[in-house]
Amino acid sequence: VQLQASGGGLVQAGGSLRLSCAASGRRFNMNALAWFRQAPGKERECVAAINWNGDSTYYADSVKGRFTISRDNRKNTVYLQMDKLKPEDTAVYYCAADARVGIVVLPTDYDYWGQGTQVTVSS
Repeated sequence: VQLQASGGGLVQAGGSLRLSCAASGRRFNMNALAWFRQAPGKERECVAAINWNGDSTYYADSVKGRFTISRDNRKNTVYLQMDKLKPEDTAVYYCAADARVGIVVLPTDYDYWGQGTQVTVSS
């Protein structure tokens, strides 16, 4: 499985960005999908995750009400809509995929990772 993330950039606080992650490869390895982020000096954290058919999602408390994860299985793509961005959202964002069908939030449980896309929110 190969994952290609895009959509990062520089935005002012309060603005929005939409990240996309296109997956290619064996479909059964792309059931659980998630977005993680890692800021300098911090551990990688799961900000949002979605199960195989999109009817179950998880959000970190820090992004609830501001971020929305979705997926289009016809396009093998997962999205992260980020609204009301804050400077503390600044990080490299990674998409991840795994064969599990449920919600997966631990980075060690994911087998496949995208290359990361930088999100910078200025105050």
